[in-house]
Amino acid sequence: MKKLSIIFLTVLLLGACSNNKEKTELEKLETDRFTVETETVSLRDIKQELLLNGSVKAWEEAVIFPRIDGKLRENVLKEGDSVKRNQTIALIERDEVGAVYEPVVVPSTIAGVIGKTYLDPGANITRSTAIAMVVNQQTVRIIIDIPERYVGKIHIGQEATFTVEAFEGKEFNASIYKISPVVDMQSRVVSVELKADNKDNLLKSGMFAKVKLILEEKLSVPAVNITQVQTETTDDGSVKYYVFVVDRTNNTVSKREFAAGLKTDKEQEILSGVNTGEEVAKIVFGLKDGSKIKTADK
Repeated sequence: MKKLSIIFLTVLLLGACSNNKEKTELEKLETDRFTVETETVSLRDIKQELLLNGSVKAWEEAVIFPRIDGKLRENVLKEGDSVKRNQTIALIERDEVGAVYEPVVVPSTIAGVIGKTYLDPGANITRSTAIAMVVNQQTVRIIIDIPERYVGKIHIGQEATFTVEAFEGKEFNASIYKISPVVDMQSRVVSVELKADNKDNLLKSGMFAKVKLILEEKLSVPAVNITQVQTETTDDGSVKYYVFVVDRTNNTVSKREFAAGLKTDKEQEILSGVNTGEEVAKIVFGLKDGSKIKTADK
């Protein structure tokens, strides 16, 4: 029994020594050291883009009406046919009992293609009855609404690209040719029209378009990822920009203010305050000026 007691006591003493050792090791760990990702301030090409939804419209569209009442005798042209200005689209018979007249022609008012015919031969018509729609879509318009705050960054001739669902992965080029002189009072947007070449006739009036408009672009400027940037709003409403610059010698960071330039959803231009080649840390919760750090590569 005495021997068993000695063994039990020895086990307790060894366990206590082990616990004390683990506690000592834990106490040595630094609780204020942050593991962070870093990147280097580098020269980059950055651009601010605006993504908008729009609608494709033919450059010209005309709904054609007859000049007299009567019956539709014939659709001379069918949907998809090319048509010149003043070319006959349809023939109308006068609806007068006991009188015989030559058919009256319905001419096109613009050059283009027959986009739609509305009636079959024999249908009764009046001067307010639409006969056909003619579209000129060798060039097309893309109509978009731009929020008021971006109006100062757009101008006639400004280039853009767009896609349509019918041709996934294909980008079409366009440029602004018309900007509305007024802002919609309710939606606070400005109507803008772009024009695009459509000689291949791929684009159809009524298509849904996703437009990418480049508002501002800068080449080879110092910039960092937006996740490295911290902002603070002052009492007067102005915004200050900071990054945490890495000191590899001491494995610490210092909080440094900088002058901000062009900002996108991914990158932030640095005008001054931080130099190209300096290393900055990604913002993590609790990181502050003078914090000790450990980086993924160190």
